[in-house]
Amino acid sequence: MPATGFYSEPMRFPAYLLTKSGEVIRASVGELSDSDLPPGEVLIRVEWTAINFKDAMVTRPGNRVARRFPLVPGVELAGSVEESASPVCKAGQRVLVQGYDLGVAHNGGFAGYARVPAEWVVPLPDALSCRSAAIIGLAGFTALLSLHQLRHHGTVPHDGPVLVTGASGGVGSAAVALLSHAGYEVVASSGKTAEHEYLKSLGAAEVVGRQFAEDDGRTLGPQLWSGVVDCVGGAALALALRTVRYGGAVAASGLTGGNDLATTVYPFIVRGVALLGIDTVATPIEERRTLWDDMVAEFPLERCEDMVNEEIGLDGLTAALDRVLGAAVRGRVLVEPGRSG
Repeated sequence: MPATGFYSEPMRFPAYLLTKSGEVIRASVGELSDSDLPPGEVLIRVEWTAINFKDAMVTRPGNRVARRFPLVPGVELAGSVEESASPVCKAGQRVLVQGYDLGVAHNGGFAGYARVPAEWVVPLPDALSCRSAAIIGLAGFTALLSLHQLRHHGTVPHDGPVLVTGASGGVGSAAVALLSHAGYEVVASSGKTAEHEYLKSLGAAEVVGRQFAEDDGRTLGPQLWSGVVDCVGGAALALALRTVRYGGAVAASGLTGGNDLATTVYPFIVRGVALLGIDTVATPIEERRTLWDDMVAEFPLERCEDMVNEEIGLDGLTAALDRVLGAAVRGRVLVEPGRSG
């Protein structure tokens, strides 16, 4: 009898599994059974997921992201409920799971099935397919949270241009599309010249390089942006803070450019700039469900397919994770766990 009591015979399914021996982390595609799944009230057949930067980080020796091994990574998933012991969702319902311990301390989305606590589950709005939800995914959710934080701060479209750093990445692409759809003038910053037309197709009014303002050595730079969605961190975030207009705000969610921040207090005490931290891991579930209901109206769904860089199965994950870690991917890499070949 399986541990769940859901099946009379063990259920087997493909999974991308990380194991650790000493400091060496090994990845392999194998087969698990339902008895290998962690506890939870909801069993989900994973239809689609997508790669996030954190998924690449957990594969690296010495990382402080993964909190257990063996581990199925994948910090988000979209699929159909197979079995549920909770009134939150019922069998056959399309759902999304993101954040919390998924893919870092609890087996995640890179498998045919996942079992999760009911308090992590977001029922999908009728207008969103599992595929669309995976394309928008954690990247789009991060971008929507950033937009809401800027709005809460008081940043509105007529205040002036909003800068998006790391614009060709997953969060950046979603932010460009989302902000443009909301009526903001978007300036997209990317070091990838080949992606400039792609960013304009998502709604960017202007595309600039990584060095989006001249560094003349002054403590504060020119006042360029009414707001910033920073997906990079490091030097990009420091430069953004120096060039935000008086009373503006920076919504920061990324660290691909580094987790150090070399800045001064002057943007905050001379220009009244606000630094808004964006966390998508521990977002309270009711807020998460509300935001996903809002997503249908706020996100330009017609842009979804434009943001798909490639589609892979589990056997393509190792190479794709390396490309994501090396910032060699634009938009989203979709993963279909059931795909073969």
